[in-house]
Amino acid sequence: MDPAIITLCVLAVAAFLFITELIPLAVTAMAACTALGILGVLPSKQVYAGLSNSTVVLFGGMFVIGAAMFKTGLAEAIGIAVVKKAGTNQVPLMAAIMLVTIALSAVSSNTGTVACLMPVIIGICQAANISPSKELMPLAIAANVGGTITMIGTPPNVIVTGALTAAGLPTFGFFEFAYIGIPLSIIIVLYTLFIGRHFVPDKQAGAMDEEAVKAAAEEAGASGDGAPKSKTKMWISGIILLGVVACMALGLKTLPLHTAAVTGAILCVITGCLKEKEAYAGIDWVTIFLFAGMLSVATAMEKTGAGKMIADTVVNMMGDNPNPYVLTAVLFLISNVLTQFMSNTASAALLAPIGISIAQSIGADPKPVLMALGIAASMAFATPMATPPNTLVLGPGGFSFNDYVKVGVPMCLISLVASVIIIPIFWPF
Repeated sequence: MDPAIITLCVLAVAAFLFITELIPLAVTAMAACTALGILGVLPSKQVYAGLSNSTVVLFGGMFVIGAAMFKTGLAEAIGIAVVKKAGTNQVPLMAAIMLVTIALSAVSSNTGTVACLMPVIIGICQAANISPSKELMPLAIAANVGGTITMIGTPPNVIVTGALTAAGLPTFGFFEFAYIGIPLSIIIVLYTLFIGRHFVPDKQAGAMDEEAVKAAAEEAGASGDGAPKSKTKMWISGIILLGVVACMALGLKTLPLHTAAVTGAILCVITGCLKEKEAYAGIDWVTIFLFAGMLSVATAMEKTGAGKMIADTVVNMMGDNPNPYVLTAVLFLISNVLTQFMSNTASAALLAPIGISIAQSIGADPKPVLMALGIAASMAFATPMATPPNTLVLGPGGFSFNDYVKVGVPMCLISLVASVIIIPIFWPF
């Protein structure tokens, strides 16, 4: 059988399993690249080559640094301080919650940020006689959009960067995502404060799934032991984070991004901000293995021509010489719709190699297309299962499925329009 056909069959099965989650996402990704090796599509050296990718190393290091922020209590302390200073007026409190969540989500776990801040926000709302639902939905929204500001803010950003690397194309810089992430965050915050908040239902607080919140916090690295936090270690973890970010911003040739991240992770352990086992536990291994597995699938799609076959089919459906703006908008919509019902990581992993093939088939630069796909995958506002932050606030906010639709769909459309306008400015076709 033609290797391209075999690759497409493996991709189709992987897509089905990603959507249905009949088996874990990471297992699906690793099974896909293993199958390609067994079937002779990929040589043995390339089957698991994604595990040694520098982007995987970068992501792993930053996971550990983020875990240190939660373990030492730094992230929680920053969030509580900002939120409490905002007072008890609904709109200023909403603004403070969204801004601090965006800032924390840009450099650490979106889910961990929500898990740590949610109990505090509920307490403030109850004391101020404000419905928690009014503040919890903006919390989840901010966590989703905040992740778009840096490469490690959200898995889709890493996925699209890795896809470009696998294809041998110029990749995105660590802060390059901020060109779209910051404007988009500002737009979403302003929309929520002035218009969107009117669509957020005013409901009695439901029961908070304390076990789920605790699990999410612990997964991010936050300690659940209730022990007093060391201010010294808070400062140390903050200095390490700032140092790593500064090194990445300077773009030092002797200190590549992944080296800076690993150095920061090592310092977190050496200084006692994290124990060795806590550092391992702070790494999101699902994302790591999913990313590595789908990198090999992307390689197979490129080498066998499977990606080109999909690209040609899509382009032919859109007619001769399709407008790259229209094409980008269509791919944004596909990615955004998928991410409402499946993992945003899986959505980006499925579409990234296809996006590259489509862009190349029409003679366009793949970078704006990949950026649109990555951003779209993070705009997971419209369903409770779209992303863990949405799920965490579901119970405490007393939300229904339709509540997410009413609030999230307009934001998805706004994100689409903003992305189609802003992305080509910084990444021309």
